[in-house]
Amino acid sequence: MAGKYDGQAIGMFELDSLGACYVALDAAAKTANISVQGVERNRLKSGACVKIRGGISDVKAAMEAAILAAAPYGKVTAQNVIASPGEGIDVAMEMTINK
Repeated sequence: MAGKYDGQAIGMFELDSLGACYVALDAAAKTANISVQGVERNRLKSGACVKIRGGISDVKAAMEAAILAAAPYGKVTAQNVIASPGEGIDVAMEMTINK
């Protein structure tokens, strides 16, 4: 995956329900030109953390749509957008995906 997301913004949101995460991802993908970098299951609960990538305006639009769509199905426990990720962040993010 190294280099695949160079220069792309990062959107991350965590929900307390895996089902709500998929509803949110569906809305995000239909709203903007983004890629799903990963979905990490929460080991202690039934939720998950979702990481999406793309241009900053696409990521912001996708995040807004995702959070709105997921609201009836689960609680948002965290959300953030990193507009211009620093060097090395992709290595750290990849380390946690599929763990």
